[in-house]
Amino acid sequence: MRETFIETATDLLTEDPRTAVVLADISAAAFEPAARRHPDRVVNVGIREQLMIGVAGGLALTGLRPIVHSYAPFLVERAYEQIKLDLDHQDVSAVLVSVGASYDRAAAGRTHLAPADVSLIDTLHGWTVHVPGHPGEVADLLRAAVAADGPAYLRLSTQQNGRAHRGDGALRVLRDAGPGAPLLVAVGPVLDAAMAAVADLPVTVAYTHRPRPFDTAGLRVLVGSEVILVEPCLAGTSSRVVSAALVDRPHRLLALGVGREDLRRYGAADDHTRWHGLDAAGLRRAVDGFLEPALAGR
Repeated sequence: MRETFIETATDLLTEDPRTAVVLADISAAAFEPAARRHPDRVVNVGIREQLMIGVAGGLALTGLRPIVHSYAPFLVERAYEQIKLDLDHQDVSAVLVSVGASYDRAAAGRTHLAPADVSLIDTLHGWTVHVPGHPGEVADLLRAAVAADGPAYLRLSTQQNGRAHRGDGALRVLRDAGPGAPLLVAVGPVLDAAMAAVADLPVTVAYTHRPRPFDTAGLRVLVGSEVILVEPCLAGTSSRVVSAALVDRPHRLLALGVGREDLRRYGAADDHTRWHGLDAAGLRRAVDGFLEPALAGR
């Protein structure tokens, strides 16, 4: 995903004179060819993430469309106040593109983990959030985000599904278990594990790589009385959106994702997937416990 982002952003710098790229050392070497061609529109501020957002806000005030890039904890968590003030409060926008996701660089320790990034962005106004599940989804999402006028966050990961599911982010049914069946919504790179977890269960599976704005209209069409939400970020990140969309309908919601407990472990990304129950086996345990009463009565 990262390589696709760099290639696409480099192309956009040539194609669209509004675009600029703002970095804080991360991926700076990969953008060196673009910086030589567009020295006025590729800015590396060094390891000053708050300044990176401030510079992006200033560029946006001049009419440019900044693409701002770093690891998720540095881009969103460390610079959250500047996102809130220099972008959101000033009513200007940028396209924030992170790598690292929740725990891709777990071996680097807690400084490189950011399961709460989407939740933080969700406190702001009018942001579009893209969580691609495959490198083949990245270029279209980046191009659409840059072409739009609003603020956007594109969350890239080393974890990915086996195939791309391109589209505008509306819920896409990949397995239909029929009317009234429990609905599982998988966001981004957790799709393959979720599909494997419910492979032999009467569960409808829908996919999205755009949790914000969430496709609430599609949700209302598909949902029965049970909703299972599987996200690669903090568990419950989209619970409020789902609950608000179904406020007039009796329903049960199971929200799965990265747990809130600080595990205080290093390990690899696959280890954290297992520890947080986001592998197929862990998801199956959670789904079985949730659906047992409903399926027993059918």
